[in-house]
Amino acid sequence: MTLYGVGLGPGDADLVTVRGKRALEGADVVYSPGRLSKTVATDHVPESKIGDLDFPMTRDDDELRRAWKAAAAEIAPRAREGTVAFVTLGDPNVYSTFGHLRRTLDTFHPAVDLEVVPGVSAVTAFATALGVEVAAGSSLALREAARGAAPTGPDRMILFKVTDVPATHEGLVDAGYDVQYGRRLFMEQGETVVTEDPSALEDRDYYTLAYAEKRELETTPATAAFDEARTATDGGEPVDDEDGEGTCGSPVDPIAWERAEGEACGDVVPEVPPR
Repeated sequence: MTLYGVGLGPGDADLVTVRGKRALEGADVVYSPGRLSKTVATDHVPESKIGDLDFPMTRDDDELRRAWKAAAAEIAPRAREGTVAFVTLGDPNVYSTFGHLRRTLDTFHPAVDLEVVPGVSAVTAFATALGVEVAAGSSLALREAARGAAPTGPDRMILFKVTDVPATHEGLVDAGYDVQYGRRLFMEQGETVVTEDPSALEDRDYYTLAYAEKRELETTPATAAFDEARTATDGGEPVDDEDGEGTCGSPVDPIAWERAEGEACGDVVPEVPPR
């Protein structure tokens, strides 16, 4: 049958995709690599459906390989006989433990059919939580910043695993970045924190990320031209575009508006002779 690698999203059970929910409900057993992902999964399936796996908290590669080999040996026969799901926070292929399981199965149990169900990743969800817009045409680099690391270079970065916020913050600020932090975003477990103050996040937490943007970085999206058109009235007052008149009673300049709309859509707008 099939093993489904299911992305649960950033932690809120409501952000599991429809396809992910169907995969969980259709599985004979659901395996989880940690407590947080198990908590999200049990919002969609009964706890009696959750299988037990043991993953040690260690950096010892030999011990980790033994744990993943044992996990694959547990999962493989069930996946050959029925339908199994392995869940992980975020997306299974982005900074996820799922890759270890997939490689182990490929090596020792190649007959297992595998299908990945994408999940909402903090790579994108952070923008909503932090109120950030990464406009079309912008570049965004993904970096890891564990143990006080402060990667630099790109204009905009999303940093994962910011476990020593003060040290990372110091390095980024010295390199000319403005930084915002988010901790346990969209998670039902623990306190969600969004802040620019590194002292508010002095304690270590694996589920902390940062958005760093070069200071004084100039960005002008195409639709910014609409704002210019809306103020093209007597006295520079904003336009009330619902009735076509400015707040001073002056009508919207239709030529200015048409040019702004054309420029925003990428059209080449011909010069308009003065009236």
